[in-house]
Amino acid sequence: MIDDAHPLLLGSGSPRRREILTTLGLPLRVAAAEVDEAGRPGEGAAAYLERVTLAKLAAARRLQQAVGAGAILVADTSVILGDSILGKPRDEGDARAMLRALSGREHQVWTRFAIAGAEADLAPAATRGRAEALHAETVVTRVRFRQLDDDEVASYAATGEGLDKAGAYAIQGIGAFAVAGIEGSYSNVVGLPACEVVAALRAAGLLARFPLSPARSS
Repeated sequence: MIDDAHPLLLGSGSPRRREILTTLGLPLRVAAAEVDEAGRPGEGAAAYLERVTLAKLAAARRLQQAVGAGAILVADTSVILGDSILGKPRDEGDARAMLRALSGREHQVWTRFAIAGAEADLAPAATRGRAEALHAETVVTRVRFRQLDDDEVASYAATGEGLDKAGAYAIQGIGAFAVAGIEGSYSNVVGLPACEVVAALRAAGLLARFPLSPARSS
């Protein structure tokens, strides 16, 4: 059960995911689960996200006791354009290439998240330490870019905002100028689908109630 004494472990160094969960009022510990996120030859988006998320869950499980957390949440986000997976750009030139490819087209943002319970809940004892998910789900949002001119592409890439983000843009930042419309979860594009995560935590019995504390007006 997630509460102040048993906070949720976010196995991610993403400040966007941390901000989403903090805004939801969830008690939180953060410990980045470092894994190899390189794609493999011929690997599709679904297989890639499943593999990386499972690896992150296993890495987070090893950190769980040390940070004093209960349940675990990990996630990975990819931008899908046609048959291509767009990860984080290697450099500014790669960012410009991604933005030109996205310009005037629709793409999809896939975030797969996985939730695991407290290690002590696993049974029998021999299974402890394994990455066993109580829930895993991939949420898809469709995003449409307007047509960008070369100056916009170069100027935005030069800001550096998108260099640590899949697809080389941040919908919650300056990159919003390029987004003509979305279909689906906005927070999913930012990095974590808030609606689906809360529903999954509730369904898994990890949240007795939600919100955890009454809202206060300023």
